[in-house]
Amino acid sequence: MRIRASLAMASMASLSLAGCGGGGGGSTSGAVNPPVSPPAATTQYSVPAQESLSVADVQQVMAQAVAEAQARGLPSAIAVVDRVGNVLGVFVMNGANLALSIPNLATPVPGTLPGTSLPAPAGLAGAIAKAVTGAYLSSSGNAFSTRTASFIVQQNFPPQSNAANIPSGPLYGVQFSQLPCSDLSQRFGGGGGAALIGPKRSPLGLSADAGGFPLYKNGVVVGGIGVMGDGVYGFDPDSADVDSDNEEFIALAGTRGFDAPDDIKADRIQAVVQLRYSDATTAGLKAAGTAPAFSTINGTAGNVVAVPAYAAASIIAGSAYGAEGSGIRASTAAEFSNRDAFVLTNGSGSNRYPVRAGTDSGSVSQPLTQAEAQAILEEAFKIMTRTRAQIRRPLDSKAQVSISLVDTHGSVLGLVRSPDAPIFGVDVSLQKARTAAFFSNAKAAAELGSNPDAKVQNRLALAKSFLGDPAVFTGQTAWTNRAIGNIARPYFPDGEIGRGPGPFSPGIASFNPFHSGLQSELVFSNIVTHVGALLNGTPDTPARCTQMPDVVSGQNRLQNGIQIFPGSVPVYRGSVLVGALGVSGDGIDQDDMIAFLGTNNGGSRAGGLGNAPSASRSDQIVVSISGGGTARLRFVGCPFAPLLDTSEQNVCQGL
Repeated sequence: MRIRASLAMASMASLSLAGCGGGGGGSTSGAVNPPVSPPAATTQYSVPAQESLSVADVQQVMAQAVAEAQARGLPSAIAVVDRVGNVLGVFVMNGANLALSIPNLATPVPGTLPGTSLPAPAGLAGAIAKAVTGAYLSSSGNAFSTRTASFIVQQNFPPQSNAANIPSGPLYGVQFSQLPCSDLSQRFGGGGGAALIGPKRSPLGLSADAGGFPLYKNGVVVGGIGVMGDGVYGFDPDSADVDSDNEEFIALAGTRGFDAPDDIKADRIQAVVQLRYSDATTAGLKAAGTAPAFSTINGTAGNVVAVPAYAAASIIAGSAYGAEGSGIRASTAAEFSNRDAFVLTNGSGSNRYPVRAGTDSGSVSQPLTQAEAQAILEEAFKIMTRTRAQIRRPLDSKAQVSISLVDTHGSVLGLVRSPDAPIFGVDVSLQKARTAAFFSNAKAAAELGSNPDAKVQNRLALAKSFLGDPAVFTGQTAWTNRAIGNIARPYFPDGEIGRGPGPFSPGIASFNPFHSGLQSELVFSNIVTHVGALLNGTPDTPARCTQMPDVVSGQNRLQNGIQIFPGSVPVYRGSVLVGALGVSGDGIDQDDMIAFLGTNNGGSRAGGLGNAPSASRSDQIVVSISGGGTARLRFVGCPFAPLLDTSEQNVCQGL
C-alpha cells in the first residue's frame, strides 16, 4: 500500500538500531586505550575509481526512462545528478504533471507544509530531491534508494500498518538534511565559480518517495535518477506488501546499464531486519530493452528544461568524485597524517574546512587549540578504521563516515571523511555536531526563547514541563543527539504506543515527514522562502538555516539545522563545554561509538579534554512518563562486537 506524503525523506546518515553500551558509569573493563603514537601513514581503504557520467550516459538514462514512461502512459519529469549532487539535466515529457501535492496523513498542523498543493514546476524539485537521495545515500559498499529511505525514517521500523511497540526508524528526521538553506551545501554555479563543486544542496532535503535510485559505472556510484509524474510526493507506510509504483518502474528503467551491483543493494543488508531497495523489478518493465536514441525524443517527446538555482536547459557531464573539481579530494599529508583521509575542497586546491582553533574566545576561557582539534579528528578517524561497518558489503568491512568538529559557536573547526563514505553524511555530521554543542550550551534556552517563531518558543516550555526542569538547556547537562532524539519521537519512550510524545515531537496524531516538531519548525521559514524562489523567482533563502539569534554577527549556532538521530557528543575541558563532534555515514550505534571514543582518545592524546563528566551527562535524567513509571534518557549507544581488531564487547563502558 502506498500513501504519498513526505518531503525530505530519508537519508542514510547512519543506520542500525539502538545498541547496548553507554557512556556513563561501570567499570573500565573493555575500554579502548588511547593510542600513544599517531596513526601509521598507510592506507586501509580502497579509493573509488574516478568514474563519472558522460553526456551520452545521461542521455541514455533519460531515454530509457522516457520509453518506460511512455509505455505506462505517465508523462514524467526525469532528473539526473552526479555523486556530489550536481544536476546534470532535467527532462520534462509533454503533458507531465509538474505540480507537487503534500497531503496530510493525520491532523492538519497550522503553519507547516503538510496539506499543501504546490503548483508547477514544484514537481521538478521533487525529481531532483529523489535523484540526490539515491546518489547521496549510496557508496561502493551499499546502494540505497528512496524506498530504502522510506523504510528507515518513519515512526516505526520496519514501517507496517499493524506495527505495535516498535521504535522509530534509525534515521528518523534525516529528511531535514541537505537543506536548501545549509551553509555547507554548495549552490548551482557556486564553489568559487566552478559549477561542479559539491556537495550540492537538495531543494526538498532527502526524499522517501519511491522513484529515486543510485547510478553506477563499474561498481562505482556516479550519481542518481529521480522521477516525478503523478504530482504527489510521499512514502510507503506499509512495508509488509509490495507496491506497483509507476514512478519507481520508470526510474528503474533509467538505471539499465547503470544499475547497482546486486550484492550491495539494500535488500542484501541487515539492520536487525532486511532493508528494502525496490518493489519494482526489471521483469515488470513494459518498454523494450533498447531505448530510442535521445536525439529522437528531445524536442518531440519533451525537452530538457532549466530549473532555477539548480540547472540550465542543457545536459552536462558529471564530475568524477575524488577529483579536485568534484569538491571532495584526498587530503595532503600536511592536512591529516592518516593517508586515507578525504576533505572538502574549493576546486582550486584549498581545503574548505582546514583544521583550526576555536573561534569562541569571547565565550570560552580556553577554546580548543588547533592541535587539540587535530587530535580529536584524527583519533575519531582512527576509531572508524577499526569499526565493523553496519551498512556495508561485504560483511566485516570497515566503517566509512564523515566527521565534523565545531566550537561552541557552531563554527567548523575541521571536517574529514573516509574515501567512500556516503555523501549525505557530510551535512549530517555537521548537523549532529552543532546539535550537541547547541543544546549543551548555557545559552540554548535563551536562544530558543528568543526565536521569533512562537512554535519554537513553545517547544522550550514543553521541554521544561516534560523534564521537570525549569533550567533545562542552560548548561547543566551534556546533551548528545541520541538524547535529543529520545525527546523528539512521537512516543516517549520510543515505540511504546499509547504513551505521549516527547516535547520536541508533534506527536503521532500529527506525524508527517514534513513535520518532525522542533527540527522542522526551526527551518520552516527557510523552506517556504526557497519554494517561493523556485515558483515565483523571489529572493532565495540565504545559506544560513534557522532564525536563531546571532552568536556573532552573521552567524547563528545552527546554520544547517539540527538533527535528531544519534552520532554526536559534546567535547569538554574538565567541566567546561568547548565544542562537539558529529559522525555520520554508517549505523547509528557505530556513529555514536566513533564520536564517543574519538573524543575520549583525542582528548587523552591532547591532554585535558574529553567527554562530558559522567554526572552531567543526559543519561542521568530520569523522566516520569504518561501512564505511570519512569524512563532514563541515553547518552550514547555502542554496538556489540564493534571493532574488527578485538573481541571486546563493552568498549564504551567506564569512559
